[in-house]
Amino acid sequence: MLQRNPGFANLTAGYLFPEIARRKNEYAKSHPDAKIISLGVGNTTEPLTPHIAKAMSDYALALGTAQGYSGYGEDYGSSALRKKIAEEFYPGENIDPDEVFPSDGAKCDIARIQTLFGREVNVAVQDPSYPVYVDGSVISGAAGANSGTGYEGIVYMPCTAENDFFPDLSQVKKNSLIYFCSPNNPTGKASTKEELSRLVEFALKNECVIIFDAAYSEFISDPNLPKSIFQIEGAKRCAIEVQSLSKPAGFTGVRLGWSVVPKDLKFSGGASVNKDWKRLMTTLFNGVSNIAQQGALAALDEIGRREMRSVIEYYLENARIIEKTVRKWKNAEVFFTGNSPYLWIRFAGQKSWDIFDKILDECRVVITPGAGFGPAGESFVRINAFGHRADVEEACRRLEKFEI
Repeated sequence: MLQRNPGFANLTAGYLFPEIARRKNEYAKSHPDAKIISLGVGNTTEPLTPHIAKAMSDYALALGTAQGYSGYGEDYGSSALRKKIAEEFYPGENIDPDEVFPSDGAKCDIARIQTLFGREVNVAVQDPSYPVYVDGSVISGAAGANSGTGYEGIVYMPCTAENDFFPDLSQVKKNSLIYFCSPNNPTGKASTKEELSRLVEFALKNECVIIFDAAYSEFISDPNLPKSIFQIEGAKRCAIEVQSLSKPAGFTGVRLGWSVVPKDLKFSGGASVNKDWKRLMTTLFNGVSNIAQQGALAALDEIGRREMRSVIEYYLENARIIEKTVRKWKNAEVFFTGNSPYLWIRFAGQKSWDIFDKILDECRVVITPGAGFGPAGESFVRINAFGHRADVEEACRRLEKFEI
């Protein structure tokens, strides 16, 4: 028989969010009358806005006509959408539509990116960080077994309260892929221009490539904070940015994101990363649903942007409501800046899965244990603001009584 990909054998535990679902379901079975409220997995809850939903509905209905039917889309995504993304998200960065690649989501692109660089690449990740950065690297073979404090071959860059959640880059090896997320999932930290300038300067000096996850950039309300790595001088020579409409437009199920791969970005031998990404996207990917792309075009026109902004404000108000509640907790330290849908909370000396179980048992609210995001996430939990307002308010009434 064929041998198993050793990357799967090196994974030490189940993916974080299925484990959360398993514990939630087990609790529900033993407490059938409990109304459990989920503020754990970052899944959006509010309906698609009318303008976006109508655009997709009209397009889908037209597919049932000879005049409106469409088969395969354009090789690299709708040219109209690529142009619109460049205009709306990168107005001052001179991003060419030919550098924009619509996809089925940021997570999927992050997984595919490893194919560009192979299993011999060095990897550095923020700690804590979104699990796919690490798990995708392990599956691809770019990391070895877990030593108990992290996977061999991966450099963990601690992002803690003590360093204002921006890592010490000096430990990163030359010629590394650096996974970086701002606003960060799970900490909620939105990095400043000065911090991102240090990151870009380091990458250029050490011949690294930054994979910049900007999936939550639309939640940044502070105009002084950059929303894109390409607002930083020199980033086009060392960075790929991944983005998504999952959170700002409610496309978690619709599935539409994109990557920006600049033409200035080169491999060590001078070959174009952009050209290889084009080849990869036409070889290993068959394009985003035409219906989803039509929804994205609607989301990025004047009406859609206005509707999308209202949904973002809705979730940020949820976050502010939760913040008022959790700041009353004793023996807890709350980190929230208003630029992210996540609250990051430390219970010093406690195990984060123990906090998860205790909140589920006593409050019947699901949150996310910080340990699932990396070693530096231990003793923290993440609470997300994605929920119907009534559910968020009810969750807060329960959480207000929580004590550790």
